[in-house]
Amino acid sequence: MKLSEVTLSHRYADMGDAFGRRINPTPFKHPQLIDINPAVLQLLGINAAEASNPDWAQLGCGAKLFHGSRPFAMKYTGHQFGVYNPDLGDGRALLLGEVEHQGKSWELHLKGAGQTPYSRFGDGRAVLRSTIREYLAGEALSGLGIRSTRALSIVGSDEPVTREQIEKGAMLIRVAESHVRFGHFEYLFYTKQLQAQQQLIGEICRRFLPDSQELSIGEQAEAMLRFTTRRSAELVAGWQAVGFAHGVLNTDNMSIIGDTFDYGPYAFLDDYDPTFICNHSDHTGRYAFEQQPGVVLWNLNALAHSLSGFVSVEALRDCLEQFQPQVTDAFAARMRAKLGLTTEEEGDQALCADLLQLLQQGEADYTLFFRALSRYRGERPAQGLQECLAEAQHSALEQWLGHYDRRLAREHSDSCARNRAMLATNPKYLLRNYLAQKVIETAETGDYQPLHTLRQLLQSPFDEHSQHEVWASAPPESGKRIPLSCSS
Repeated sequence: MKLSEVTLSHRYADMGDAFGRRINPTPFKHPQLIDINPAVLQLLGINAAEASNPDWAQLGCGAKLFHGSRPFAMKYTGHQFGVYNPDLGDGRALLLGEVEHQGKSWELHLKGAGQTPYSRFGDGRAVLRSTIREYLAGEALSGLGIRSTRALSIVGSDEPVTREQIEKGAMLIRVAESHVRFGHFEYLFYTKQLQAQQQLIGEICRRFLPDSQELSIGEQAEAMLRFTTRRSAELVAGWQAVGFAHGVLNTDNMSIIGDTFDYGPYAFLDDYDPTFICNHSDHTGRYAFEQQPGVVLWNLNALAHSLSGFVSVEALRDCLEQFQPQVTDAFAARMRAKLGLTTEEEGDQALCADLLQLLQQGEADYTLFFRALSRYRGERPAQGLQECLAEAQHSALEQWLGHYDRRLAREHSDSCARNRAMLATNPKYLLRNYLAQKVIETAETGDYQPLHTLRQLLQSPFDEHSQHEVWASAPPESGKRIPLSCSS
């Protein structure tokens, strides 16, 4: 369809004032379109030719609204670093409405749109730096086959916004099947709005669990929790397998449908370090990389507690007890794929654990090692793999490869087929922080070509793209452990 034909509906906002407030965005005076995402245009059913429509700059900053749009600030609460905060909500973003395409409903959310009733002391703005990081992160995880919100566009401005320093303001249109967070249910529970909570449970079930429509509200709430638990388990298993650290896994940053949500100080691992902390505000390591499965379970407990008005304690406990085996199974499946294994054996978990320990001790680049392993055919010495590890670990590598060779032999693995499958599983291109920083610094000078290039590479990260080899290089030492804050 043409851009002029896009018409938004408002099933979430139409549920009533218990869920937020209608408010118009505060647009930029001089907006500039920085990038439009062709892949998301396709998701929404908008013609590719519409990418050049001059209205995007106005639509992407709220100066002009899509047909039928009635912007809405969502109210929710949540636990931040384990402490309940009742004063949360869309403080700088507005739900514009929903687009229907091919049986799916996609919500458009304008982020950086100005102050709302939930801004507290914030200015309601986003900066170009954080906007680019969120824009690229959604494409990176989606390209790796991990559920995520995505973004349709970035619009920049010359409007000054103060964070750690004065930066340029920007907005993006975030796209997701749902923007409902764990914190939405916590808000309605702690404010004793059980009728509204029942309404929200019904809406989630209608959209994502259609087979539950004839169930009682208690059965629907339990079905929703089981759905969210499973999707969250699959999500965090995916993060651990690709080396993604979210950085701020508060309950208000957790999606009820199991999407990666609210990008702030995230990072992908360079050297494999399970204790890695990407958020310099996380002084206790609550959200360290290796802690993510446990934190997601903690958040699910908070969600379950908020549903205790509808679901028995026994049923809640049973739901939550499914999480750990679901994470273990999903992670094992992803790691077998990364190792090129097509069958399952009892010793696979130990084989994987031994490799991860080797990578940690050898200070190996996680992504580059698995990409090199994707070309391994039993050669000795395994020079491509040795180059990824400190020399002191070469002997341990040889020992591990012996176990790996015997494991491959037991399933009669064909090296050519295995290499092809592994190259389609272990990415060549990754959203490393030093690359994101390079793109941001270039964009701040008005040059957006590196942003366009990196976005395209992240959308097909397993392909060779031989003309862009430099983007697949290991980071320099100065590019590792770049300090990141929540304003990132």
